[in-house]
Amino acid sequence: MNNSKTSILAPGSIIGILGGGQLGRMLALAAARLGFITYIYNPSANCPAAQVAAKIIVGAYDDIAAIQKFAQSVDVMTYEFENVPSATAEAAVALCPVFPPKIALETAQDRMTEKDFIANKAGVPVAPNHTVDNEFDAKRALNILGDKIVIKTRRMGYDGKGQQIVETDDAAMAAFKDLGSVPCIAEKFIPFAREVSVVAARNSVGDIAAYPLIENEHRNHILHKSTCPTHSDDGQAQAYTIKILQALDYVGVMAVEFFQLADGSIIVNEIAPRVHNSGHWTMDAGCTDQFELHIRAITGWPLGSTQPLYRTEMINLLGDDVQDWLSLAKDPNVKIHFYGKSDIRKGRKMGHINRRVS
Repeated sequence: MNNSKTSILAPGSIIGILGGGQLGRMLALAAARLGFITYIYNPSANCPAAQVAAKIIVGAYDDIAAIQKFAQSVDVMTYEFENVPSATAEAAVALCPVFPPKIALETAQDRMTEKDFIANKAGVPVAPNHTVDNEFDAKRALNILGDKIVIKTRRMGYDGKGQQIVETDDAAMAAFKDLGSVPCIAEKFIPFAREVSVVAARNSVGDIAAYPLIENEHRNHILHKSTCPTHSDDGQAQAYTIKILQALDYVGVMAVEFFQLADGSIIVNEIAPRVHNSGHWTMDAGCTDQFELHIRAITGWPLGSTQPLYRTEMINLLGDDVQDWLSLAKDPNVKIHFYGKSDIRKGRKMGHINRRVS
């Protein structure tokens, strides 16, 4: 099957989503608005997406037989997270269209592969970096890249996990051990002025739609607030994002996170081949939201408008923040999006709010 193209799917078609977290939930809600039916494949039946989807199929992501059966039951398959095993995607591709494409998964799952692809295939700037396979590589990377580096595991790791900032030889060698002595990447520490991102989509015929530049504020390595449109948007980040989408022959929504330096120049930090936390503001900004945009892209529909009518900010609700639901509900300027998670834990994303800002 040629997985790079798909026919236009009519309302009533079935969309399969790997992953039942909040992103899968919001994808299912967006699909329902367009008349699609969603099936969720998740290791547990107790998940946010199961509360809103037509069907929940419980299975392990590495259960190839179960994945194949799931693929045969849907018209197109997508996923809410980028750590879907490559073998799983390969098994599904043989039976139904899978978007975003497998190459995007393979690229984003390994930070070294990702940096190499972005710099050498897409031609977009990234931080200087060096592979780290042992503690001596870590020491060597510090000497090559400068006085301060970030050592990250090549695989997994999110919200600041799986990385350490180091400034001495001893610290670099210790960091490699602390990270589990697994393959790592060292990147030159970038003293950025602000963190920004672009969320954009491409469909199978090559149409592309990008939202304006998003400014992001992190606390304890977790996204706290995203605001869009932001100030000082010269379109360079969108241009870089489009180059990455085209280089991957991408279908679906992608987020590209950037560091913006004091002189206004930008470099890519990382890509996320899926809908993204920094795009949640789109749900209440008067444009096609990122979840509907993704559904449109993978089903062959026109993409819709990505130009917000209102400047909007999104604030994540972490852990006990969700307990303040009644006060939030009293604010007429707040739009509330809870994820249906019953287990409240410190730092866990329980929901988000959107509000218009001047």
